[in-house]
Amino acid sequence: MASTFPQPLDAALVPRFAGLPTFMRLPAVTNFSDVDVALVGVPWDGGTTNRAGARHGPREIRNMSSLMRKVHHVSRIAPYDLLRVGDVGDAPVNPIDLLDCLKQIEQFYASIFRAGVIPISAGGDHLVTLPIFRAIAKERPVGMVHFDAHSDTNDTYFGNNPYTHGTPFRRAIEEGLLDPKRTVQIGIRGSVYSAEDLDFAEAAGIRVIHMEEFADLGVAATIAEARRVVGTEPTYVSFDVDALDPSFAPGTGTPEIGGITTLEAQHMVRGLRGLNLIGADVVEVAPPFDQGGSTALVGATMMFELLCVIAEAHAQRRTIGAERSASVE
Repeated sequence: MASTFPQPLDAALVPRFAGLPTFMRLPAVTNFSDVDVALVGVPWDGGTTNRAGARHGPREIRNMSSLMRKVHHVSRIAPYDLLRVGDVGDAPVNPIDLLDCLKQIEQFYASIFRAGVIPISAGGDHLVTLPIFRAIAKERPVGMVHFDAHSDTNDTYFGNNPYTHGTPFRRAIEEGLLDPKRTVQIGIRGSVYSAEDLDFAEAAGIRVIHMEEFADLGVAATIAEARRVVGTEPTYVSFDVDALDPSFAPGTGTPEIGGITTLEAQHMVRGLRGLNLIGADVVEVAPPFDQGGSTALVGATMMFELLCVIAEAHAQRRTIGAERSASVE
């Protein structure tokens, strides 16, 4: 049965530099119902407040994802044997109209959600997570494991502008899309605009793990805390590459020194196995500031790590659902 699922091109047969550049070298898919997991690009950075460039992230992540292989080397998860996975292309974007772009992205993801498909996305700046939430969390608020240097719960920028990559999770909480008490933020650090910058997040009930606390806790205790916070209900994972120290991910819009290592990030994502994961994104890869594609490689690798834990979780839910249906019959 697994052999009927879409498979990446075999790099031992077709060189990585050949063929169409799709996520993980998977088939390009136009019908959402043909997949269980949709790999999506969101090439838009209209919410960026300083160094733009994340609009080019999906294309470069696709390119570097040719380095991914079929089976996870630690967990031995083979995601393409568990579920149907494909590259469904890019969400439509409008680079000169922010509100229209948010609407277009939401509509695209609403179609994915109606098809019963789990999205794993490559941004784009972090504002793209808001329209994704508007599409997939209308029926009930979701929890979130959020890796980032910044809380992204500011209110407005440049006057009374509520939509930037520094505001998506404040808007999501206000709109009833994100459950703050089931949200954990890991890696928060760096100077802030004012001493009150994190007041909203803390008052709302978000569990904020600053880098200083992460350094004290370590990977295992941090993930144990994250699992406690999100529990067993539907949970989304949002990975901003600036959670990493810029020595590992220089190609991003708002780098902050003193961050997580790539190995720590991989171990933490692997620690999410078994959670009720309903989607994920990797955002803020900005190729114009990258060096040799290293940040795009981080983006591609973290997408693969997320794909593995999501594929396993979804396959297990299907098995449990089938067993329950069989017992009722």
